[in-house]
Formats: sequence, C-alpha cells, structure tokens
Amino acid sequence: MPRAVVTGGAGFLGSHLSETLLARGWDVVAIDNLSTGSLGNVAHLRDDPRFTLLEHDIVQGIPLDGPLAGRVDAVLHFASPASPPAYLARGIETLEVGAIGTQHALELTRANEGARFLLASTSEVYGDPLVDPQTESYWGNVNPIGPRSVYDEAKRYAEAITMAYHRTHGLDTHIVRIFNTYGPRLAPGDGRVVSNFLTQAIRGEPLSVYGDGLQTRSFCYVDDEVRGLLALLDAPYHEPVNIGNPDEFTVLELAELVHEVTGTTTPIVHEAIPVDDPRQRRPDITLARELLGWAPTVDLVDGLERSYSAYLAAARG
Repeated sequence: MPRAVVTGGAGFLGSHLSETLLARGWDVVAIDNLSTGSLGNVAHLRDDPRFTLLEHDIVQGIPLDGPLAGRVDAVLHFASPASPPAYLARGIETLEVGAIGTQHALELTRANEGARFLLASTSEVYGDPLVDPQTESYWGNVNPIGPRSVYDEAKRYAEAITMAYHRTHGLDTHIVRIFNTYGPRLAPGDGRVVSNFLTQAIRGEPLSVYGDGLQTRSFCYVDDEVRGLLALLDAPYHEPVNIGNPDEFTVLELAELVHEVTGTTTPIVHEAIPVDDPRQRRPDITLARELLGWAPTVDLVDGLERSYSAYLAAARG
C-alpha cells in the first residue's frame, strides 16, 4: 500500500484528502496539533486500521520514528490556519508553520527518496489583484506589512522554499494555489463567507456582509477541489497551479443564494470591510484544464445545498 502523510490532516481540506486517499487504497498518517483542526473531522476515519492521527506540531519537527517509521510515498502539506480570524489571532504561529513547518515537511519528503510533495498554497498570494482573472504568472499585489500578511507572506515563502528544494535537491514537488473552497467540515462561522452565511441562516441571524458586498469571490466545492489536488499530485509539473472555480459571484449574490437554499429571509447587515480585503478573486484555470484535464463540476447552488444539509445535521447532533 502506498502511504501518505497529510499535515493539517484533521482540518477541513486535510480531512477530506485523508478520506479520499484511504478510499483510493492508501495508508494515511494525519499530523495535526488541533489548533484549528478538529477530532470530529476525522472521527469517522479513526476505526480504519490504515489511518493514524498523530497529534503534533510540525513546527517542532517531524519525527521519523513511531507512526512515521518506514516508507512515505507522498507528503501533502496542509497545516496552517486558513480562515482570517484564525490566522489573524495566530499571526506568529501562521508564519512559523508556513516557514519552519514547510521546511520540516520538505525534509520528510527528502528523507524518502522518490516521494512526492504537495504544498497547499493559496489565492491570497495574489493579494488584492490588479488583473482579472488571476493567472499563475501574475506576481500579485500583496501588502507585506498589513494584518493579512501573516498568511499571505507565509504562503509566498512556502512556495519559494518549495521551489528551492525542487531546484537544489531534485524533490518531486507540486504547488496548488487554492481559491475559496467550501463544503462539509468547514467550521461553522469560521470567518469564511459561506460558513458564516450558512451558520447565520440556521440560527436565524442577519447575514453579515463586509463593505458594500460588491466584492467578488469564486467558490469551489470541496469534492471538486480534492479531485484537482490529487490530480496535481500525480502530474509531472512543479510550478504553481490554480485550482478553483472560475464562476464569479458578488458577496451579495451569494447572500441571495443562501436565502434561496435555506428558505430564510434574515436581513443583510453591512459591516466594516477588513483591511486589505480583496475586491476581486477569480482564477484562470486554463493550466489546470490543459495539464490535469480538471474543471469543477458542482455548481454553487448544488454545493450550498449539500453544505446546508451537512451543517443542519451537525447542528442537530
């Protein structure tokens, strides 16, 4: 059986990746310090003898004994706070896991000759973009000292060190730039707009829209995202690739769809827009289409309905 290590494996994307890898016949070691991940995300995997959860902070190093003794075929590095409230509250920890944690994950890959490495980067490396849509060749418009820089710059550095390990040591590395992803196990009300809106609708609360709500986002359902991530892991390509849904919606349009899907009529309230919040976010996925044969298949209404059902089930226990 091939074996994968998923850092951040009890997080939103990490848990879905672990689940899919197990379904494809892999053994999985998930590493998570549970600062933003949750045991509940992997509770359904704990009885599978091919799944191991190691509670550990990779900033402190990654041990090569115990659960990690023996061959590792792939390292998928997804450890990091990812929602704005989480990384703003853990600024130094976010920078550390992007820098030190990424190097430790790369060294684990290097210790296993021929192993593949997949870095979870982000559309945040484009900052508040001045081009639309964003292609992988765009260098971005990031405020390096703004509040969001702890996440943006952590990921930009992670990309740089990943490419350095590829060029210096010949590691089989891959970099995905993830655009707004949503779905079951995205923590309710974690600060990302889909989870915020669904949670507020379920509670009968007003939907909180930051600024005028005309800023745009592109929302990719988690099943589509994971399919693209694993296609990239298998691809003979080492530079960044956008994986996201190119369909663009304003935040107000999303709020209207949440009303439609949930059957609620809660009012919309406008709040102050966060510093450096991007006005536009839309991926150019030409490279993913051509290189991976990948494109999203779940439209936003379908994805919201699936997510709403999962959130309702979780709320009811």
